[in-house]
Amino acid sequence: MPARINFRSLMKIGPVQIGTYRDRHGRTKDAAVCTADSCGWSADYSSSTAAQLAARSHRCRIN
Repeated sequence: MPARINFRSLMKIGPVQIGTYRDRHGRTKDAAVCTADSCGWSADYSSSTAAQLAARSHRCRIN
């Protein structure tokens, strides 16, 4: 069974939501996820600044 991920420091920039979590090795990571229907974009970053930059530059291809 996969480990449960608890996000903290949630932030939303446009349709992209950013959250900080600890991976299974105990390292702090940031995830950016697009919440638009049927977009499916998500990425993990090692810093909050990189996740925020990705969120600001993300453009959904779904119309």
